[in-house]
Amino acid sequence: MTLTLPSAPKVGMVSLGCPKALVDSERILTKLRSDGYQLSSDYEAADVVLVNTCGFLDSAKEESLAAIGEAIAENGRVIVTGCMGNEAEVIRNKFPEVLAITGPHQYESVVGAVHVAAPMPPSAYLNLVPEGGLKLTPRHYSYLKISEGCNHRCSFCIIPSIRGDLVSRRPDAILREAEKLVAAGTRELLVISQDTSAYGVDLRHAAWPWKGGEVRAHMTDLARALGTLGAWVRLHYVYPYPHVDQVIPLMAEGLVTPYLDIPFQHAAPSVLKAMKRPANEAKVLERIRGWRDICPDIAIRSSFVVGFPGETEADFEYLLQWLEEAQLDRVGGFRFEPVTGAAANALPGVVPEEVKEERYARLMETTARISAAKLQAKVGREIDVIIDLADGEGGASGRSKADAPEIDGEVHLRDAPDAKPGDILRVLVEDADEHDLFGVPVG
Repeated sequence: MTLTLPSAPKVGMVSLGCPKALVDSERILTKLRSDGYQLSSDYEAADVVLVNTCGFLDSAKEESLAAIGEAIAENGRVIVTGCMGNEAEVIRNKFPEVLAITGPHQYESVVGAVHVAAPMPPSAYLNLVPEGGLKLTPRHYSYLKISEGCNHRCSFCIIPSIRGDLVSRRPDAILREAEKLVAAGTRELLVISQDTSAYGVDLRHAAWPWKGGEVRAHMTDLARALGTLGAWVRLHYVYPYPHVDQVIPLMAEGLVTPYLDIPFQHAAPSVLKAMKRPANEAKVLERIRGWRDICPDIAIRSSFVVGFPGETEADFEYLLQWLEEAQLDRVGGFRFEPVTGAAANALPGVVPEEVKEERYARLMETTARISAAKLQAKVGREIDVIIDLADGEGGASGRSKADAPEIDGEVHLRDAPDAKPGDILRVLVEDADEHDLFGVPVG
């Protein structure tokens, strides 16, 4: 007698927005997989499609609505989650056929909606979930979310109204997850949150047992513990609080990747005040110099907004001069865009679009010149490179410790026929342009 088991329903996923949303998607898929659901990479085969939306900027909302519309057109059975889920009425008005709508990090609600939309047959065979969970990123790097929400009230941001105040995970739970990821093949851990520096504030930096000792819910302690797991540890979304200085020696020791992602947003005191951001820019420059004294190879990336309401030409020139002094390694630029519900929308001094474009172009020109000079200084040096792609014929591309995936530059290799994704190679830098390095493996 042959036993025929009914096939498990298949779930498709469209994940938009930031790495924090990507982690949400991975957690949802991991739970669904553990419940026996199969995953589908195309609309046609899926029994239901999840769209994890972004709702931070109006342009992101438009992208989310377009993704929902495409999923409905291609499949018809759609569940919406994520940040734009907080605007359920907008989604319902445009797409009344959507099966369910939930907000950000509402994992159980999403999974419950899938169970209703595509019930699991009673006798379906349940496959085991990989120990590290299901991933939407390559096997060799993983995003590690350490907290949700944010206690800041920046005038241009609505994240706290979407995701709430800071809620930190226990450090032992984070470390257990990180261990599983490393055991499953992760070679780079990208630590993310809305405010990594504030990690553990809500837990009063209490300590939890770990490996015969204990670890505090504090950024420095967590970074040190993660650094013992054998993977690169990259810190994102770090506000320059005083205790960040304590992390720099860990970078010099090799426990943490010498890289800081700090969202400065601007440098002019009047603009920072309007943004409701810290405005002691002179002290920040002094601290950056101190960090480089301790760890000369530290790479600092940031993002800046041009055209914020009230920004004058003098403010913008101040920002350019600050960047000349700061010599940041990686810089992203954004034109100010009003976000529905943000306090900044009511500020006076709206900057015309053509002025925003002109300032954005000057910002990018300045930062590209700085980047090109800093990369040119690496020509002739040997650096470690983690491989992301390899063609099997000698060509490969990867990233140095100064480069985060998707947002920074790359290192392009020749004569690397044996390179595989996840390999960490020693590379001689032969050339550079404004954003990327070019080299060859050594040894």
